[in-house]
Amino acid sequence: MNRPPIVAVVGKSDAGKTTFLEKLIKALKKRNIKVGTVKHDVHGFDIDKPGKDTWRHAQAGADAVIISSPSKVAVIKKLEEEMGLDMVAELINDMDIVLTEGYKRSDKPKIEINRTAHSRELLCTPEELIALVSDAEWNIGVPLFGLDDAEGVAELLVQKYGLPGR
Repeated sequence: MNRPPIVAVVGKSDAGKTTFLEKLIKALKKRNIKVGTVKHDVHGFDIDKPGKDTWRHAQAGADAVIISSPSKVAVIKKLEEEMGLDMVAELINDMDIVLTEGYKRSDKPKIEINRTAHSRELLCTPEELIALVSDAEWNIGVPLFGLDDAEGVAELLVQKYGLPGR
């Protein structure tokens, strides 16, 4: 099986990464593209609710807990060290594309979200970027899209990666 392309959506805090990702996911889904996402959280997270069965399993010492239903599955696994992005993406390798929010230090191609109210500097070099989404004019040699142009970015991804438009 071919691995799906992984594209990191990056930007400074409050630049609008999540908002843009929501629009981009919808634009890709309109094209019948299977989209997986990975959110990087450097602070850690907890999706288990105290008192629920899966929480109780983990509290009893389980190193991994899976909850499964007819429509979705979740894995909660204790780690000795953080998994690399490629390993995380392997968990959803049946997608057409994997978009990440974060992973700005990864070696993956990036789409940077830049909102001038938050920063007039970019995080990435032009070599790292496949697109820049901003409310300012930039001339750095990469495709530039407005903050609301998720359709344009979706079309760029379809063309660049030969994504199946079903």
